[in-house]
Amino acid sequence: MLKRKKTAAASLALAASMLLAACGASSGNETNAGASNASPSESAASSAPASSAAQEPVTIEFWYGLGGKLGENMKTLIDKFNASQQEVIVKPVVQADYSETEQKLQAAIAAGSVPAAVLSSNVDWARKGYYAPLDDLLASLPDFDKDDVIPTFLEQGQVDGKQYFLPMYGTTQVMYYRKDAFEKHGIKAEELTTWEKLAEAAATMTVKEGGKTTFYGWEPMWGAGNMIDAVLSKGGSILSEDGKTVLIDSPEWVETWELFRKWIHDDQIMRIHSGGQGWEYWYKTIDDVMKGQAAGYTGSSGDQGDLDFNIVAAMEQPGWEGAGAGKPVAEAIMAGIPAKASPEQQQAAIKWFDFFMSAENTAFWSMNTGYIAVRQSALDDPAFVEFSETNPQIKVPLLQATHASKPFQDPTGGKISDALKIAADKVQIGNTPAAEALKEAKETAQRELDRLNK
Repeated sequence: MLKRKKTAAASLALAASMLLAACGASSGNETNAGASNASPSESAASSAPASSAAQEPVTIEFWYGLGGKLGENMKTLIDKFNASQQEVIVKPVVQADYSETEQKLQAAIAAGSVPAAVLSSNVDWARKGYYAPLDDLLASLPDFDKDDVIPTFLEQGQVDGKQYFLPMYGTTQVMYYRKDAFEKHGIKAEELTTWEKLAEAAATMTVKEGGKTTFYGWEPMWGAGNMIDAVLSKGGSILSEDGKTVLIDSPEWVETWELFRKWIHDDQIMRIHSGGQGWEYWYKTIDDVMKGQAAGYTGSSGDQGDLDFNIVAAMEQPGWEGAGAGKPVAEAIMAGIPAKASPEQQQAAIKWFDFFMSAENTAFWSMNTGYIAVRQSALDDPAFVEFSETNPQIKVPLLQATHASKPFQDPTGGKISDALKIAADKVQIGNTPAAEALKEAKETAQRELDRLNK
């Protein structure tokens, strides 16, 4: 996801020192990380008689690593929540990015002084008891409709059958295309429902001069991600159901990756931009489309803020002939409640999450950021409906997410994902036959998985 990976994480030592400076040391049974920063009125309330103090709102800290427009929109919703009721006050505590939030939370857990809510998730930490399970808290909410939450997003927050995290928003890779290129060749986006049809359209739109392509029919994004999406849409899997066998050399994988190799190297109807510093390859891909050097590309739903929709439009990723609709990965950005937060703080935090996830507010977030609303009912929100009439691209990621795949959780700590990354470079850049590249990747990945399962 483009926008949330641009800043580097601070070091753990710096994070810990900043945390202690901001929050102060806890004492006794205190679990509210913001207690040492209480305003004079809040401090006075804490020393008031019990009958008076019971009427005071619960103040909680919400930690999140969002800057720029994302940060501004988060602050808007926090202010809206605080003004909407008198039971809970959310105090925003902003970090540089998601990684820094996790680093500071690690230090806070070690110190025993945690915030009540964080825009962060960690499956391993949930299993270790660092996060609170949310099932009972959700049951206490009278109007929380689990069935309305996009299933793949909700499932990503489940650990060993319990709900530990809630999706705040999501992202997925969609297709952006030049409207003039499609119109010139009489191509209709709604008819490109399979990769076979997309490849035909790409070949039709490709322009070659002297044997060299000067205008590409499509540009996948560098890396394994787009090709994995296509494999999942064909019914392929990374691991067997029992989690003991790596399946990345199956026909679904080999056939799909070999087609991408063919389209890029043999047919030269597609191109990959690779290398460079940071996100250079990503912006080069976008620039090719925006500057009229390619008909379209596959990119993040979060790219929408960088695109001119007078020139481009969006569509869902295709499936394959005989395999149904596409099933690309849709990833949720999730929030959780640290287990060391007091019961009162946890109850306050779940109310804030419930508010953020409402159809109205998740629709607001989507319209203002390009990320995916987490509720299916957001499609019916009046403001979203009105916005989508003039900005139809906003609906595409949400519609795609309703039939998307969950992101892969690598049990080897990234070794399988690394093997796939190397294989993708061999296919996309080195023109290595997919069967060869995936066979080597399978051997490496299976060895790492076997070592884990011993």
